[in-house]
Amino acid sequence: MIPVRLRIPNEIFSSILAATTAFIGGNALHLPVWAIFIGWAATYLAGGPQRATFRALYPTMAAGATFALVIVLLDTALAPSDGQLAQNAVLALLILVVNTALMYSGRTRLLALIPGMFLGFASYFATMFGGFGFAPENLLAAWVSVLVMLALGPLYALIAHAVTAPREERALEPADAR
Repeated sequence: MIPVRLRIPNEIFSSILAATTAFIGGNALHLPVWAIFIGWAATYLAGGPQRATFRALYPTMAAGATFALVIVLLDTALAPSDGQLAQNAVLALLILVVNTALMYSGRTRLLALIPGMFLGFASYFATMFGGFGFAPENLLAAWVSVLVMLALGPLYALIAHAVTAPREERALEPADAR
């Protein structure tokens, strides 16, 4: 006989975990705590907190954020100063080229989880242009900040699952009860 021991409801424990993000973002580092929720949700969309999900999700979110960083670096270096239309054209060309490279990298086994790339890509831009990170408007600080926060998301999912998932307990049989 294997009874199931009930655990803390996920709705309650996940809310407690979510509340802890106030201490992560509500400090002088101004970290993009919302990226924790992006990584947390992505974990469940990619199959839940398990080794295969982490192996697929972490590299793709990091790749997306890195390719976004490359776009911002190149745009900073190459942006013309002669009008908005010229700036937009250069940015459009950079996005076309770098995003194409990102999408082609999704053909590799390591980066095959393309939605993870988009989540990392968008999270970097939101961090950079939203003024988040330990050094707002610093390209590399935004990249480090978003990578750390995205990485915490799957860990939050793992913690929530470990605490709230029902566990099976083996009842002692008379021969085992010595």
